[in-house]
Amino acid sequence: MTTQQISVGGRTINAGKKRTFRFACSETYHGDALEIPVTVINGTSSGPCVFLTAAVHGDELNGVKIIQEVAAHYEPEDLRGALVCLHVLNVPGFLAQQRYVPIYDEDLNRSFPGDPRSTMAKRLANTIYEEFITKCDFGLDFHTSTRNRTTMYHVRADMRDPDVERLARAFGTSVILDGEGSHGTLRRVACRNGIPTVTVEMGRAHRFQTAHLDRALHCVASVLAEHEVLPDQPVSWPGWTRVVARGGEKRWLRAETAGLVEMNWGPHPLVEEGEPLFTISDHFKEDVEVVRAPSTGLVVGVLESAVAYLGHPLCHFVSIDESTAEIIRDDIERGVFDIYREGGFQWPEPRWYAKHEHDANAEHTGDVFGYD
Repeated sequence: MTTQQISVGGRTINAGKKRTFRFACSETYHGDALEIPVTVINGTSSGPCVFLTAAVHGDELNGVKIIQEVAAHYEPEDLRGALVCLHVLNVPGFLAQQRYVPIYDEDLNRSFPGDPRSTMAKRLANTIYEEFITKCDFGLDFHTSTRNRTTMYHVRADMRDPDVERLARAFGTSVILDGEGSHGTLRRVACRNGIPTVTVEMGRAHRFQTAHLDRALHCVASVLAEHEVLPDQPVSWPGWTRVVARGGEKRWLRAETAGLVEMNWGPHPLVEEGEPLFTISDHFKEDVEVVRAPSTGLVVGVLESAVAYLGHPLCHFVSIDESTAEIIRDDIERGVFDIYREGGFQWPEPRWYAKHEHDANAEHTGDVFGYD
């Protein structure tokens, strides 16, 4: 909890102050500083200290834009507590517009909590973790899919932890993938050290996608409202939520034939059992594979490349129950998914409710909540 001051990145920010600065996290071959852009907004009243991070993979830009907008939007008088906005974590990757730390091809998001006497990625991870993450109470880590793929707007969270579950549900996405994350990820390390953190996944690398930006700004405000950083503000609720368990309910569908790939699904994310998702063919259309939905489910992530090798991942697929499917079919009938695929996996706008109103008023079946 913040009180009168917050100390991060070698700076002390008093209550009621907003500061921007660049924190030297490493250096180039020339000895020039590599600097993380940082915004700290310390509220006028005490409350939680929240971190927001982006570009731990240097080419994932949606989160960079989201944090820019969050940092510009909020002022100290708006907050009970503080926001620590780390605009870009993987500075070398961001400058090169590459996913990993260049030259050494190290994944910064497999390097936490880091080591001050190890490789560049582990040194960078250690500096970020010790200087910023350990000073906060919970956080949001923004990602996109990797090159040549795109992903549905969703959250990844360790739902066994009640504090993480609260954070994930308050963010207000319809799909939550349950799991603690891979070894060395920022999320997994922070959660194990008592700092609840969720990963927010959305869209494509190498670009800003306005639909995701608009939605994410609502969802950040929802998290802050749930944790009383934004007092007396509403919390968003997506109308239905599907928590995907750790095993058996999600899978990558892979190419069993190499060749040219055509997408057949869409424009909405719901597909019925047996529905064709992809067609893979050779140049003569003599060898053709039709990849079909193994059950009724959602297309969460998808290959955007027009070619595939044997075993190439085509689609991240999540099975859903019939009650969830019926709610999505109602949304489809109302036209809310008409530009889903073309809009970069755009999700409908969140619904709003007074704090905890859904607990009393919503129809509840498993993890599916009806509309108000």
